[in-house]
Amino acid sequence: MPRIVFGLYEQIINGIINENLGQVDQKLVITDTQPLDSAESSKILAEYLTRILREIFDYIDDGNTVVQDRVSLCNSILQHIIERIQAGSFNFKKDEATLKRVKGFLIRQDAEMLLSLVDRKAIRHPALLSDKIVRPDTPISENSLFTGAVHEPSMVSELKKEILSSHRIDFLVSFIKWSGLRLIVSDLAEFTSSGGKLRVITTSYLGATDFKAIQELSKLGNTEIRISYDTERTRLHAKTYVFWRDTGFSTVYIGSSNISESAMTSGLEWNIKLSQYDSGDILEKIRATFEGYWNNPEFTPFVPSLDSERLRKALKSERKTSQDEDSSLAFNFDIKPYYYQQEILDKLKAEREVHSSFKNLVVAATGTGKTVIAAFDYREFCKSNPNKHNRLLFVAHRKEILGQSLACFRGILKDLNFGSMLVGGIRPDSFDHLFVSIQSFNSKELIELTAPDFYDYIVIDEFHHAAAPSYQELIEYYQPKVLLGLTATPERADGRSIFSYFDGRIAAEIRLYEAIER
Repeated sequence: MPRIVFGLYEQIINGIINENLGQVDQKLVITDTQPLDSAESSKILAEYLTRILREIFDYIDDGNTVVQDRVSLCNSILQHIIERIQAGSFNFKKDEATLKRVKGFLIRQDAEMLLSLVDRKAIRHPALLSDKIVRPDTPISENSLFTGAVHEPSMVSELKKEILSSHRIDFLVSFIKWSGLRLIVSDLAEFTSSGGKLRVITTSYLGATDFKAIQELSKLGNTEIRISYDTERTRLHAKTYVFWRDTGFSTVYIGSSNISESAMTSGLEWNIKLSQYDSGDILEKIRATFEGYWNNPEFTPFVPSLDSERLRKALKSERKTSQDEDSSLAFNFDIKPYYYQQEILDKLKAEREVHSSFKNLVVAATGTGKTVIAAFDYREFCKSNPNKHNRLLFVAHRKEILGQSLACFRGILKDLNFGSMLVGGIRPDSFDHLFVSIQSFNSKELIELTAPDFYDYIVIDEFHHAAAPSYQELIEYYQPKVLLGLTATPERADGRSIFSYFDGRIAAEIRLYEAIER
């Protein structure tokens, strides 16, 4: 008896299944069936034939003629259908228009696929870029899944190509960050300047949207933005990017990625790409739903000259509310340093209060929490200087370190909106609490924008790099109240000393062997 799998099905009963069912003891099994619905039968039977024909075509595998043989079989099936129409079978519409259309389905024997058609007479067309046709790396006729894996095209690279090969674009996202928009804004500008229409629906929910992102979007031509300010009733969490093509090969990305840099590049985000050609009914539902939102008074048009201040206030209010809510959830306990970290903090305090030394070097082995120590020390500095700006500059040499350090400071300070980054093209709204890479510091000429005493507290991570020329201008220019150097390896391979910046002294240290013991 063939193996029977018990469970749910939606399967046409063909000869194979019927034979298997016939060998089952019906007294011991409950079999639930129903007649094929006439309204759904065309879709169900077409999908069934698609799966069966794909399997049958795979049986044809005869070297150099495999494509031609498969085309011949396909045309034979179509020719049979034409003959049945001509014979008046199955109540076919026996009119010339129907017959002509079905004959038009016959495939040319050279078996070529049309990939694009571009009007060279047009002044500009987003699909024509330097005489090279732009198209996504993944097929626009098939569904596919993006998981952020290294072997897949990145979300942002696909979106850029989708933008430049579309006729109309609809975005439905809960928030828009400038860090993400900047990655595609030039492509959107080219798209809209070429006559493409862009519509964007978003919200002020949690204050997560960057005002600058909306501002830059509103500068694009042929672009409309609608925003929901009612975050109590309307909590839009959808992340949908629709690229409409008049050719019938529209595509949509639905998943977890908002418009932010991490979500579109390195984040472990899942997004499914649906093709109108493969999933036309779903695309139609998406179109209708988007139009429903677009015409809903809840989503109000954004006019920069009239609504900028309203949006600023809404985002600010949401950030304060979300911070209060998140603080009660995420920070309902005190974060305390480990005992060996507290020893280092106590030594730093003694250096300043007893020895009046405000430039201090901490040597701490990797894994002992150098950044955590800096965050706790800065928190104490703020407590000692209430109602002041207490401007912070945190310098590191890699973007990943800056992101982790910013998250650490936010957690210890219990402020999810603390600080901003200047690195890799990310521009901050404020320089007051800045996490910057040394490369961005030198390239953006931060010194020209800030006075020598602008920063009260400066942290330089991996301070053993500071002997390099790229750090000299920063160290010599700024005059902070506190300078804190962090390193796991103060000894440089070239023999140059970093201790001269700290009067030849280490304020506190915990080496690797000691860290392992403790």
